[in-house]
Amino acid sequence: MTPIEEILQVEREADILYTEAELESAIDRVAEQIEARLANSNPVILTVLNGGIIFAGKLIPRLRFPLQIDSVQASRYRGETSGGQIQWLLKPSLPLLGRTVLLTDDILDEGLTLSAITEWCKEQGAADILIAVLLDKQIGRERPCRADFVGLEVENRYLFGYGLDYKNYLRNAPGIFACKGL
Repeated sequence: MTPIEEILQVEREADILYTEAELESAIDRVAEQIEARLANSNPVILTVLNGGIIFAGKLIPRLRFPLQIDSVQASRYRGETSGGQIQWLLKPSLPLLGRTVLLTDDILDEGLTLSAITEWCKEQGAADILIAVLLDKQIGRERPCRADFVGLEVENRYLFGYGLDYKNYLRNAPGIFACKGL
């Protein structure tokens, strides 16, 4: 089986957990919560690449207050289905000293990557660091960080769509899908 045939098979066999309409409604709710809490804080929105692109791209236009946008890329997966050591690929260019930082990402899974990014932001002097995720995976154990804003909760399965990938593919799937057998 070629890699593309594998991707197509995974997509075809997957279970849909959330539709595009359900995700858009969740993003509306998260935007309202963020606006209520951060409207007067002049935040820096740091999008965690690549997974957080779709969530941030849909969330940020819903935030009707002054903010700045930057991105960070730290990865444990690098195209695989299980994580390893964190690798820093891109650090933000905006200064974070004294700023409120909102990290936006597709999912809070084990929390190791978001925890490492949070620690880095603290080292840069951020005054307050909050986390917004589209999905909070229920993994059944303690994590090193928690999300302040959560779109939806998901079961502990391997997921793709709306920014989440399967071997660097399927981020563009119009919903949240769970892979069979993973």
